[in-house]
Amino acid sequence: MTRIIAGFAGSLTLKVPSAGTRPTSDRVREAIFSALEARDAIDGMRVLDLYAGSGALALEAISRGAASAVLVEKSYAAVQVCKANAALVQGRAGRSSTGTGARPSIHVIGKPATSYLSSALDQFDLVFIDPPYEVGGLELDHVLEGLVPRLATDAVVALERSSRSPAPAWPAGLALDKVSRYGETAVYWVSRVDA
Repeated sequence: MTRIIAGFAGSLTLKVPSAGTRPTSDRVREAIFSALEARDAIDGMRVLDLYAGSGALALEAISRGAASAVLVEKSYAAVQVCKANAALVQGRAGRSSTGTGARPSIHVIGKPATSYLSSALDQFDLVFIDPPYEVGGLELDHVLEGLVPRLATDAVVALERSSRSPAPAWPAGLALDKVSRYGETAVYWVSRVDA
């Protein structure tokens, strides 16, 4: 079971695709969001979630105050799950006690990550990249290269990989800040730098 941990949609249960995705555990998600809150990197941010799966990472950010989110997923079944989960979160946003009644902007895009990045025009402040562990280094290299022009100046990137996978190659414009390990999962914290 996957659920929103905190914020206006806290405890909301999310749907998960029946196959082809590996949802981030609550423990790892909580650690990621604790780190982001410590950096003040959620409230009002524009979020991009590549390889979105159920959309749990982006939707958690929305629940905690992000202004907008784009969820990118190539699997048709996962896209439908993301849309359903986004509607649930937006429904909660309309009933939240913020007083504004404004719903956050959430868009679900059914494309491969590389294809989306090659045509996107938006800039993002917070990016989650959580590809299936079997996604190879070459595809990940292309995604990271395509991501650089889409990053706002102080953008934060959280890349989740198997702790057994080799470290990604960072293209010009990205620098590794630190690596956090949680059992089988490694989270690479990356920031934009002037190339």
